[in-house]
Amino acid sequence: MERLSIIKAPIAHELSSFKEIFDSSLTGSNPLLNEVITHIRQRNGKMMRPVLVMLIARVFGEVTLSTLHAAVALELLHTASLVHDDVVDESTQRRGQLSVNAIFNNKVAVLVGDFLLATCLVQAGKTENTEIINVISSLGRDLSEGELLQLSNVSNPEFSEEIYFDVIRKKTAALFAACTESAALSVGANQEQREVARLFGEYIGICFQIKDDIFDYFDDKNIGKPTGNDMMEGKLTLPVLYALNSTNEKWAKKIAFDVKSGSASAQEIARLVAFTKQSGGIEYADKMMKEYQDKALSLLENVSDSDIKTSLTTYLEYLVDRKK
Repeated sequence: MERLSIIKAPIAHELSSFKEIFDSSLTGSNPLLNEVITHIRQRNGKMMRPVLVMLIARVFGEVTLSTLHAAVALELLHTASLVHDDVVDESTQRRGQLSVNAIFNNKVAVLVGDFLLATCLVQAGKTENTEIINVISSLGRDLSEGELLQLSNVSNPEFSEEIYFDVIRKKTAALFAACTESAALSVGANQEQREVARLFGEYIGICFQIKDDIFDYFDDKNIGKPTGNDMMEGKLTLPVLYALNSTNEKWAKKIAFDVKSGSASAQEIARLVAFTKQSGGIEYADKMMKEYQDKALSLLENVSDSDIKTSLTTYLEYLVDRKK
């Protein structure tokens, strides 16, 4: 059985119920809105975050209506953040598909992102759980802070791994942590269980982002972005940070500063990408990702349901082994 089938097998019925609520939440009377939503839903993909919500709920109990509404709210917030990110980053593609702002325009993209955020809040309210609403509200703030922290890091003269991890905890890991914490809350888990769930999500999110950052150093149209795209956007990720902190090559550091300021040429970025690979940056990032994978796996030791444990273990393997 392929990995995705193993992951989803214990929650097949619940996933069907989730899709019904998710689809109904996105119906509207405005033709332009419906056109944009139709485009966005073409890339719905594997719904890995809602799947995680339901699997974690099953660790501590049974999936409830509150669980489903939380999963819908979090997926809507995630989708809204991607639409807004593409505007901020001036991106024309998202996972190999044209972005909303590329097909329509920035104004439409921002307004549709706002619609998705508002719909997220409606779904959060339907959980009828104040703690879940607080988790989702705090997530929206964390995502924004992560973006601002990344922007403010441009003027930082250091190539800091600590700041890198602060950014990805807020930008990516916070979303996975909100998924797992909300799942635990939706089935009445205690404080200790809630924290274990939150940590598991955070570790998964860190693995996910490091893997995404590794992709940026390889040219594969299946990934949906060109090599060095992060650097073109002024971002220095873990592989290149390791390479820069392991060398005295002044030319490499000069290019890195140019990357931060947005003045690096495509040729310079290609040179820095090659330097990163030669300096062991990819291997280092992969090692760090595996360390967080092991941390996450250690939190599953007390999961009694063997099917759920297998699904969550496979979920982690899928994220770190994925090709796009």
